[in-house]
Amino acid sequence: MEYVRLGKTNLLASRTAFGAMSLKHTGDAETASTLIRKAYEAGINFFDTSRSNGASEKLLGDALYEVRENVIIATKSKASSGQELLCDLDESLDALHCDAIDLYQYETENFIPTADGKDGIYQTLLTMKASGKIKHIGAVTEDFDTASEIIKTELYETIQFPFSMISPIDTASLVGLCAERDMGFIAMQPLCGGVLSNIPLAFGFLHQYENVFPLWGAETLEELSQILYFNDRPPVIDEAFQRDVEKLRTFFN
Repeated sequence: MEYVRLGKTNLLASRTAFGAMSLKHTGDAETASTLIRKAYEAGINFFDTSRSNGASEKLLGDALYEVRENVIIATKSKASSGQELLCDLDESLDALHCDAIDLYQYETENFIPTADGKDGIYQTLLTMKASGKIKHIGAVTEDFDTASEIIKTELYETIQFPFSMISPIDTASLVGLCAERDMGFIAMQPLCGGVLSNIPLAFGFLHQYENVFPLWGAETLEELSQILYFNDRPPVIDEAFQRDVEKLRTFFN
């Protein structure tokens, strides 16, 4: 497993990360726990979830309780005020069975909390960081223009944004902006929400970007095993690989 510093944070995260949002689809807590522990035992130390999916947050917290000090946990909130943000954080800490969140992310469509915002959201994030309840601050959006502006503010240490081999070409420019500003880029939906099924191509494409951390949302041991296999044996990026990627891009776009 390869570990890379997550942007300007001091977190050494596995480049292959685990997206826990899909845990609710595993059927039961035992299956979810087996998936998470297999990922952990294979070297994955970066796990992402969300307060909007409390069930997955709790499943993740239950499974990682005994190894909490060895992993990086990220979660997120869509709060509309500083007070609501505080409530979300307390609920997340309880569900995840921990005293602090390693990466706390603000999830938005087109609104960007800033240091002088009347909403008080960013100020609350700073207060929570100063208190030790969160260690690093990130942002999550699915809107390209919003993502670009978030990166340019340099107020956030990471950005989470959809990125896969069939994403619009412009998405790679966001990855470049993050690299220039030493900001971590967390790729949500690396299989485009289940549209893609070719894991070797999907994995190899994203593995080309050294500052990108894909969140692989495995729902079965078979899916996780495939991801781990290609983590240990990344596909060779040659002309044949590029042609196959281009065929899929053309088909979907």
